[in-house]
Amino acid sequence: MFKKLDKMLERYAKLNELVSDSEVIARMDEWRAYTKELSDISETVEKYTEYKKLNDEQTGIKEMLPLETDPEMKALLEEEFLANKEKLEKIADELRILLLPKDPNDDKNVIMEIRAGAGGEEASLFAYELYRLYVKYAEKNRWKTEEIENNSTELGGIKEVVFSISGKSAYRRLKFESGVHRVQRVPETESQGRVHTSTATVAVLPEVEDVEINIDEKDLKVDTLRSSGAGGQHVNKTESCIRLTHLPTGIVVLCQDERSQTKNREKAMRVLKSRLYDFYQSQYDKEYSENRRSQVGTGDRSERIRTYNFPQGRVTDHRIGMTLYSLDNFMLGDIDEMVEALNIADREAKLTQGFDEE
Repeated sequence: MFKKLDKMLERYAKLNELVSDSEVIARMDEWRAYTKELSDISETVEKYTEYKKLNDEQTGIKEMLPLETDPEMKALLEEEFLANKEKLEKIADELRILLLPKDPNDDKNVIMEIRAGAGGEEASLFAYELYRLYVKYAEKNRWKTEEIENNSTELGGIKEVVFSISGKSAYRRLKFESGVHRVQRVPETESQGRVHTSTATVAVLPEVEDVEINIDEKDLKVDTLRSSGAGGQHVNKTESCIRLTHLPTGIVVLCQDERSQTKNREKAMRVLKSRLYDFYQSQYDKEYSENRRSQVGTGDRSERIRTYNFPQGRVTDHRIGMTLYSLDNFMLGDIDEMVEALNIADREAKLTQGFDEE
């Protein structure tokens, strides 16, 4: 660990020189990259500097102890030595956490996709409630949400909804929501009071920048269609709905939320880029990174991650074995306790892997 930290100190000093160099400043893209790297490692360098200073003090105390003849002074030195030892251990733990590989997507905005699974109309109603849950959670964090595609049912449920969430650390907070969500409750249409089990799937994709995914126009098939659903006469007369098909992967995106064909194409491209990023990243993970999968879960959309049991008023996350008996509040977006527990579990899983993978 300390070899890594020493190299980081050297890099930090070099970066400070580079960001002050007038020739580098003239190359703005290069300067921004160095500035970002400097910002990314600053907290770790400051913590390590604190550690080194305290460790030097500890070395001095250790050298003084055998030479001290005054019993009272010796007792004070021993007390300070023990206090410093505790501080050094605490800082070392903090440094281990700071050195964990950071997910490059953590600061990105999110594209979320929710689809009704098994359970018919009840699954569609549950999908709608999950959508409302995440919208309310976004509101609590003062994040912006924007609906991209919504395929609703006549009873107020959702077959599929695609929407974006924009805000600080949105992906870091929501990335562990991907998977199968299961609900257990008595549907309103159930006359005999039997508990039914239904499911919905949630996908959380980081929204990517243009420079990260380059889509060749030759790989795209673009279809314009008439919109369906609510919208009056406009829906029947205007071909504003856009369907994008990425030929190499077969990924299809449909967007009809806006009346403008141009706006629908822009939204569809945002979703397509995020799905392609997720597709290629998943391929990479399968081929190269099986050993790096977190114990929290694989993020696979077929993995059952959580059960919402309405008769008992509880929600259970199966990956970390956590149960909360506050389902009503949870469904209103009060999910911070679960989100934080998942992030802590992920961090602890990575810490147990150590640093030998780097």
